[in-house]
Amino acid sequence: MKVLTLNTHSWLEEQAEEKLQILADEIAAGDYDLIALQEVNQSMTALTIFPDGSYCPTQTFVEIKEDNFALRLVEALEIRDIEYYWSWSYSHIGYDRYHEGNALLSKQPIVATDYLASKTNDVLDHTTRKNLSGLTEVAGKMIRVLSCHFSWWEQGKFAHEWQQTEAFLKGTTEPILLLGDFNNDAASPGYQLVLDSPWQWQDAFAAAQQTTGAATVNKKIDGWHENEGQLRIDYVFVTGHAIVREYEVVFDGNRVPVVSDHFGVKVVLAWKEE
Repeated sequence: MKVLTLNTHSWLEEQAEEKLQILADEIAAGDYDLIALQEVNQSMTALTIFPDGSYCPTQTFVEIKEDNFALRLVEALEIRDIEYYWSWSYSHIGYDRYHEGNALLSKQPIVATDYLASKTNDVLDHTTRKNLSGLTEVAGKMIRVLSCHFSWWEQGKFAHEWQQTEAFLKGTTEPILLLGDFNNDAASPGYQLVLDSPWQWQDAFAAAQQTTGAATVNKKIDGWHENEGQLRIDYVFVTGHAIVREYEVVFDGNRVPVVSDHFGVKVVLAWKEE
């Protein structure tokens, strides 16, 4: 199984259309089974459309605009004769002009659900987080995959959002993948909180048999205005019965050009026989 996660920065990027095409090229070449994207934007003033059957809505009604970044990505993949099902959750208004949220893409239909992770549900508050969960099939096995965008440790935001995530997952029997921007570096108490969970999450970076790269942010960005170092804040966490074959930082300017203010993470894994 191949999975990819990326905080896209979507339409906030310079040359965003060109970067969307680079992302589509990598997805096409990589033959990914599951893709989790964060900071997936659509213009508030764009035309509302009614997506075709590849769109898998959550239980929460949201309008899809014609420039929704995930929609545009799926359309770019269709031009390449590659079909993905997709879903999108709406968290908050970004930069006074975008609806911002998370997206999931899968080769198979998605039973999509969103859940409120943050303490606030005010769409005018940029720390409002609605994470996206999808139940989908990969190689005949049902998988629960989450596209997550968490807040920082300060003011107890991450701890609360992590608690809500664990509560949402309670009772899940399928293998679980948590993908996304956790906004907590690997040296942080937030990272340790995840590792201390009774779910016994594996960090794909630490568990991988082969690794290429580590940091996913290497400059000052929104939320990390004082950063001058190498941050690993984008993760793939898997439940304990996964075997992680490969971990690769992508969109870092090496194998694949930079497309966002974050780098992406590619993971190849398999599930142990039960």
